[in-house]
Amino acid sequence: MCYDFTMRTCCLALLLSFVPACACAAESSCFSFKFDGRPSSELLPAWKSERSDRDLDNARRESVTTYTDPRSKLLVRIVSVSYKENHSFEWTLYLKNTNNVDTPIIEDVCPLDMTFDLPAEKPLALHHNTGSPCTPTDYAPQVTDLKPLDSKVITTSGGRPTNSDFPYFNLFRPSGDDSGKGPGGKIFVIGWPGQWRAKFSRDAKGAYRVQGGQELTHFKLHPGEEVRTPLCYFLGYRGDWIDGQNKFRRWMIDFNVPRVDGKLPSPEITPCSSHQFAEMVKTDTKAQILFIDRYLEEKIPIDYWWMDAGWYILPNGDWPNTGTWEVDAKRFPRGLREISDHAHAKGVKTIVWFEPERVTPNTELYKHADWLLGKDGEQKLLDMGNPKARQWITDHISKLITEQGVDLYRQDYNIDPLDFWRKNDAPDRQGITEIKYVEGYLAYFDELLKRHPGLRIDTCASGGRRNDLETLRRATPLLRSDYILEPLGQQQHTFGLSLWIPYYGTGINSSDAYIFQSQMCPHLTPVFDVRKKDLDYNAIRKLIAQWQSVAPLYYADFYPLTPYSASSSEWLAWQFNDPKKKEGFVQAFRRPECGQEKYSLKLRALDPSQTYKLHELTSDRSWEQSGQALAEEGIHLTLPGKPSAALIQYQSK
Repeated sequence: MCYDFTMRTCCLALLLSFVPACACAAESSCFSFKFDGRPSSELLPAWKSERSDRDLDNARRESVTTYTDPRSKLLVRIVSVSYKENHSFEWTLYLKNTNNVDTPIIEDVCPLDMTFDLPAEKPLALHHNTGSPCTPTDYAPQVTDLKPLDSKVITTSGGRPTNSDFPYFNLFRPSGDDSGKGPGGKIFVIGWPGQWRAKFSRDAKGAYRVQGGQELTHFKLHPGEEVRTPLCYFLGYRGDWIDGQNKFRRWMIDFNVPRVDGKLPSPEITPCSSHQFAEMVKTDTKAQILFIDRYLEEKIPIDYWWMDAGWYILPNGDWPNTGTWEVDAKRFPRGLREISDHAHAKGVKTIVWFEPERVTPNTELYKHADWLLGKDGEQKLLDMGNPKARQWITDHISKLITEQGVDLYRQDYNIDPLDFWRKNDAPDRQGITEIKYVEGYLAYFDELLKRHPGLRIDTCASGGRRNDLETLRRATPLLRSDYILEPLGQQQHTFGLSLWIPYYGTGINSSDAYIFQSQMCPHLTPVFDVRKKDLDYNAIRKLIAQWQSVAPLYYADFYPLTPYSASSSEWLAWQFNDPKKKEGFVQAFRRPECGQEKYSLKLRALDPSQTYKLHELTSDRSWEQSGQALAEEGIHLTLPGKPSAALIQYQSK
């Protein structure tokens, strides 16, 4: 790997050789930090450096470069992975004290710090998204135009990585760069299950700089101590901004969505009885078995039976009282295993909810004060950076997974950790508690997966607030937001989240086609009260069958067909398209206050030479159109009712 220190730090020249011409110039830097008051760009050229390379597989190559300060013995290690097919790369920075005394202060660690040339007259648009703060507009797409001398700072809040904003960014050049090669852009990701910060800025000449990493770093390292930074990812692309999004989606599917036995998670149905029994607080073994049997009796398929919060001992009788991770034997005398065994006998797996990091008073974990962060008498945070605490919770939860027959481990996170982390840091150790916590949290997931081959993990943090890249390599978000069921919000969530994440879930609760189709996504959790035998089960089965016919295509490319809107007086529509199989589907919604009953949707990425057969599943209407006509003239929809929806499946003849 060749390094050029004419700018702030190192140039990943070897990796950039995989990136097309739209990527940064060879002298661009990748990271920066200050050490003992001096910028890394001044220091690293004089430090001893070593490099090694190896192929991880046919698609990925790893490079490891180390720099060692001859005076302080600080070792800087950059582990980078290049993805050959899509010309992208990722990297993580590690800092280690190899001396027998503390290091000087390391601060302003910025693992992502890159600058790119662009003429001042060329426009630059930053595409980014809201996080998941439990609103109808969770995951809302945002666009910020960056002109010369403009800057935009984006952070998460409270320490949960997708709490307020998403750490995924697309910088799009609509009119291309000075090479004359047309529009294109760059995607950046900050993979950090903690408090991150990103800054996008342009100078007077138009060049733009991208900086990102952990929000606060100002620390010394003790002898032998090593810490890591956020994982960073870079992808260059040509074409429209949505072409970049789909290139990223394909990378997410190929290299990130967790697999079991080499297989991606299938579209799934995972019912629960949480809406009938205050989560699991007011239920028992008999009721859980009854619900499983009733779903199957009504021929509603079950992939997993979902047992949510409240199955454990509750000192105050409410599910948020977490910290005693033992099954309540009064309600479940033979444990959850009796329910799991019943489900398994019928070909159904189980999901069980946990929240090990939040510890409340009067629970068993609360007695271990040396394992906890926070004030006495208040809820505390289990310190995942404490090796003894992590070892205990790993062993204990692992034992429960085995004993209770758990197939899918669901981890919630209903607490903002940032104040707990920062109040635990000395002035010369700011950021260390957060780093150690993040390292421990990821190690916890890795150990559970190692001990339980075939185990799957669901990430939940008050619904969708922990959807960072590192987490999504280990888990899938089966409840994308705690704002559920309401149709407009569900439409908007699918629109925004599909730009970045290919597999996610939400709840369904209706036999009405408009509501059900609004809630459709790759993973569905029915919340019907199946004790009621007068529900319209025929309609529910029909709607599920329609979903099953299109659901595999959620792994295809995603295209918005209308502008994003939260207004109840607008249409909203999108398309999932598989260019290899030449098939896909379209969803369109005429919302409750929309006065426009007709709308034309021009489809994307179809073969103009092919004839496509289209079938509208709700009305059972079929017709044929050429790919060229679908792109130029579009599908002409008429939805007389308001609200109403269309679900159109298509395939080339």
